[in-house]
Amino acid sequence: MQKYDYIITGTGASGLMLAYHMVLDPFFDQKKIVLIDKEIKNKNDRTWSFWEQGDGVWDTIISKKWSNIYFGSKDFSKKIDIFPYQYKTIRSKDFYNYILKSLKDNINITIVQEELIAISDTGDTVEVKTNQEIYTGDKIFNSVAFSETYKNQKRYPVLNQHFIGWFIKTKKPLIDDETATFMDFEVAQNGNTRFMYVLPTSETEALFEYTLFSEDLLEEQEYEDEIVKYLQEKGITDYEIIEKEKGCIPMTSYEFRKENTKNVLHIGTAGGWTKASTGFTFNVSFKKVKKLIEFLKTKDDLSKFGKRTKFWYYDLLFLDVLYKNNGIGSVLFAKLFKKNDSKKILKFLDEETTFLEDLKITTSLPKKPFLRALWKRIL
Repeated sequence: MQKYDYIITGTGASGLMLAYHMVLDPFFDQKKIVLIDKEIKNKNDRTWSFWEQGDGVWDTIISKKWSNIYFGSKDFSKKIDIFPYQYKTIRSKDFYNYILKSLKDNINITIVQEELIAISDTGDTVEVKTNQEIYTGDKIFNSVAFSETYKNQKRYPVLNQHFIGWFIKTKKPLIDDETATFMDFEVAQNGNTRFMYVLPTSETEALFEYTLFSEDLLEEQEYEDEIVKYLQEKGITDYEIIEKEKGCIPMTSYEFRKENTKNVLHIGTAGGWTKASTGFTFNVSFKKVKKLIEFLKTKDDLSKFGKRTKFWYYDLLFLDVLYKNNGIGSVLFAKLFKKNDSKKILKFLDEETTFLEDLKITTSLPKKPFLRALWKRIL
């Protein structure tokens, strides 16, 4: 039985990002690293989007970038120039291929295709049990959701960002491919926070995604009916569905980091690396991975990685409000975009704003529901 320095369980975005950045850093050249997952990722099962200024690490594999976004609602609608930011999107197949190609020729990397059963920290070493073997090592970085504790607790509300998307192709140019629709709330809300998300890659091709921030999921047909209705309202009736995607991302301020141990760190969605108030995960994971790489060079106790920030508290109150009154989401986001510079909002959502900038943004929201939520938390 071979012992590894690092075991990465799950080869989604966060697991592959971590392995990739280990390979790039000479500090890890002599470390034995194994990646374990039940399948080798090679399909378009995700679309990841994020915003950043200028060129970035992933630019060679982005499928499209936009300098304009559209925000729509009954109270406020606008096409917005977000320069110096660009909104970028990556198809998961391109990401998987890019990372796996980089890992393949590194002799200190082993990739194992086996089903994960359990992980454990014995104190002196860690173990990963699969359907075929038991692997031992010094540290585990786990992106597989073994625990459902976050669903069963009551202290922190749990909403879901759930969606179905269609990649469509039209026969005639009908789509503005210079603008990504960030959120279009001009769809029936039905007591929830519901919006359409559109990523156009050409004048004839785009992803149309019907998305909700709510506790309960819908029947699949309901999402698809809403996509059809939205396309009809946009004058798009003659089209072909090229691909479909669907997903469900937990939105919660539950402190996943408390499940970490000295030798086991939960990462990605399983580690609470999803931005609780928006569901964005890709760029959050990228930032966390960069911090983790530096952490590992000087520290040994994984339970010490990460801590609460002021943004954790902002997200907590936002989810408290949205959970209590799920139909208020379109109003909250409309006020944010109407009363603030959109570039400041993106900076805020990236958790890079100063306290004074935070104050301006947070006070642009309706005060009563947030004061009530704050008072309940204090009590």
